[in-house]
Amino acid sequence: MNHLSVPKTYKLFIGGAFPRSESGRVYRVHSARGIFLANAALASRKDARDAVVSARAAFAGWAGATGYNRGQILYRIAELLEGRRAQFVAEIQDATGVTTVEASAEVDEAINRWIWYAGWTDKYAQVAGNANPVAGPYFNISVPEPMGVVAIAAPQRSALLGLVSVIAPALVSGNTVVVVASEMHPLSAISFAEILATSDVPKGVVNILTGSLSEIAPWLAGHADVNALDLTGAGVIDWVDLEITAAQTLKRVLRPDSGTGSAVPALGRITALTETKTVWHSKSLS
Repeated sequence: MNHLSVPKTYKLFIGGAFPRSESGRVYRVHSARGIFLANAALASRKDARDAVVSARAAFAGWAGATGYNRGQILYRIAELLEGRRAQFVAEIQDATGVTTVEASAEVDEAINRWIWYAGWTDKYAQVAGNANPVAGPYFNISVPEPMGVVAIAAPQRSALLGLVSVIAPALVSGNTVVVVASEMHPLSAISFAEILATSDVPKGVVNILTGSLSEIAPWLAGHADVNALDLTGAGVIDWVDLEITAAQTLKRVLRPDSGTGSAVPALGRITALTETKTVWHSKSLS
């Protein structure tokens, strides 16, 4: 007996749930050959605000977890991603038109990159922090801490690897994120959200919006409760205006990677989204 296919409904990912856009809008997503793949939610200003509220509520718990615990949760996400490898290979092939070998290589690199960042959760502070020499009977210690809520423009030409490359480093130190996925290739981002929803990552730590980057990004850049703005994938739009808007609320801004949004893995991508706290403590004279 033939069975009916069940088309997948791609929604937003906010606060651990999958709501439709409050505006009710969607847009059509096509394959590299122009074939209709699915409707994706077209996020609105209200959706962006809801995502920031969710990220802020999750921040204290995620930042307060030990580096070891955050690392274990991130490792689990990599395990789940590997378990659904075939699905992501097929999605990337449909979306971008690459070969099976190329799509497989992208998924494998996404898994490897996620694990690489997971390994830094309980190590980056030892590398980025230090004990400072001072004159007097004091200890002076500098410690990196998460900034808070980070709004991210994911690389626009990548279906999965670019998304992983900007989310993972922000999570290492304890930040929570609101990510605007690739407008052209959004479907793998929502499939990745399904992995997050079934992992141990607390709800609200990662929020994924689909839709128009040029429409959503200005609201995130100007939002007073967003602490940093990662414009890695914003080279395709007028990102200078976003940087100017972000300056009005004193946000940390990461500029696009030469317009390509390559997001090469590096310790600097972790420390760029941290602040340094310096602590003085008197030495015992007894």
